[in-house]
Amino acid sequence: MSAPNIHPSAVIEPGAQIAQGCVIGPFCHIGPDVRLGQNVTLKSHVVVTGDTEIGADCTVFSFACIGEIPQDLKFQGEKTRLVIGARNRIREHVTINTGTSGGGALTQIGDDCLLMAGCHVAHDVRIANRVIVVNNAALAGHCVVEDDVIIGGLSGVHQFVRIGQGAIIGAVTMVTNDVIPYGLVQAPRGHLDGLNLVGLKRRGVSRADITALRAAFQMLAQGEGAFQERARRLGGETDSDYVRHIVDFVTGASDRSFLTPGQG
Repeated sequence: MSAPNIHPSAVIEPGAQIAQGCVIGPFCHIGPDVRLGQNVTLKSHVVVTGDTEIGADCTVFSFACIGEIPQDLKFQGEKTRLVIGARNRIREHVTINTGTSGGGALTQIGDDCLLMAGCHVAHDVRIANRVIVVNNAALAGHCVVEDDVIIGGLSGVHQFVRIGQGAIIGAVTMVTNDVIPYGLVQAPRGHLDGLNLVGLKRRGVSRADITALRAAFQMLAQGEGAFQERARRLGGETDSDYVRHIVDFVTGASDRSFLTPGQG
């Protein structure tokens, strides 16, 4: 493993930890509490500050600002963190803030994510693995995004919203309520219009599970009782792990209501 390759114009403050194999490009600024894992690449003019950890093999492109304080008026300078996993690609002009004491003091991103140019990830957001956030989309504070989610360009996700595993959000969409796993959300005010069937097929989900998910969606859309009551009934009738994931998501704790079929 080679020693870090640091451009002479880069500013590395005392205390920063730069692992082997890192490449720090021209005019980057690395704060004193930053930890970069092996083989992290920072293109030119990247700012990484705050109590921030970036995992191995990540690439951060020019003019991204990682680890700045939250855009939250309640923030009073308390010690909070940002933890980014491995093999993420963070494109130009992305901003990611540290957490707040009111949200667990941690913003966290998993592995193998792609944050395209101009995205914003606010304080206390939790993003899981293999998530794609398309150009100029924004996640407000305290959002939770599960594995394999795609968030379309120019979309906005309201604070405290959860987006379930495998869901897809169309472009130019405002998401104000929780999105069930494998859901398809589109339209300016975020309607739940079906299932992310293309994503399910691409991941090799079996025909039987897709059929079970379709039946589950119909029951959630048209069954008797409130949305959560339908989900609880569904939980007692299914053998599909995918449907069970939806049931657990709907019946779990949330600070928001749900996008339901036919409603924004």
